[in-house]
Amino acid sequence: MKIHKKILFLSLFFVLFQVQNTFAQNEKFKALFMYNFTKYLEWPDDYRQGDFIIAILGESSLSDELKIIAEKKKVGFQTIVVKNISSADQIAKCHIIYIAKSKSGSIGDVKSKLATSSTVIITDNPGSIGKGAGINYVVNDGKQLFEISKSNVEKQNIKVGADLLSLGIQK
Repeated sequence: MKIHKKILFLSLFFVLFQVQNTFAQNEKFKALFMYNFTKYLEWPDDYRQGDFIIAILGESSLSDELKIIAEKKKVGFQTIVVKNISSADQIAKCHIIYIAKSKSGSIGDVKSKLATSSTVIITDNPGSIGKGAGINYVVNDGKQLFEISKSNVEKQNIKVGADLLSLGIQK
């Protein structure tokens, strides 16, 4: 009986390790997607100066992955700066804001706060495009993908390249 418990424990351990590894891999993909989005989006002139700010609302390991990218890459000539915030009240001028799943209920506050800003709202929660997000991460058949709403992004005075639209699931 003890051998069966050990086998069961080891099996559960490997399954949990695999799930954790898959989650970490998805976070890396999301960070790479986010960086690559910047190649197909065009911000107004006043957003092409200074640092390129990515705000992360809520707790997310995506922040760590983005900081790794920020050490090596730039958006055009702009240095990437990743800022972690805990509430919509802390939002300042930024190019992209990612709303972690734990803060998905804040999308209305974020949208209101950014009404006159040129900020892409990126989420990770089903139905967020309908609530104003420009881009929403989804997993389909085990693959990390994204939904995109051209109209939601363009409402923020940001131009969307046709190539980005062709890569995402248009909503």
